[in-house]
Amino acid sequence: MKKSLILLGLFLTTSLYSQTIIGKWKTIDDATGKEKSIVEIYEQNGKIYGRIVEVLDPAAKNKKCDQCEGADKNKPVEGLIIIKGLKKDDDEFTGGTITDPKTGKVYKCTISLEGNDKLKVRGYVGFSLLGRTQYWIKVKKS
Repeated sequence: MKKSLILLGLFLTTSLYSQTIIGKWKTIDDATGKEKSIVEIYEQNGKIYGRIVEVLDPAAKNKKCDQCEGADKNKPVEGLIIIKGLKKDDDEFTGGTITDPKTGKVYKCTISLEGNDKLKVRGYVGFSLLGRTQYWIKVKKS
């Protein structure tokens, strides 16, 4: 009985720590289904950010965010911080923004886990019903 409780405790602890949005995620274009980039999501000063660490399309590798405004204008897409300032709110992360490097538009953003290996990323204007959702896949360590 004691062994069972210890194993259950270990399993629950491992499950809780393995379920995180922190890490590298492969972005999938919701219109075409093609893999676009690898985004590394990280925490800084209690908030969540995401940077494009790799553009997967060789033809787009050296593109700049020429449609972006402000400090991001004409920055290389590879290395661009596209997720900014999200905070944990129950089972999701909200209160920040996501930038579409293709259009330069900035949207409100929510992110939530759909299991250990799938991330639901929603960008929207105004309120969450007016937006679009992408599902990103966890990059496995090799």
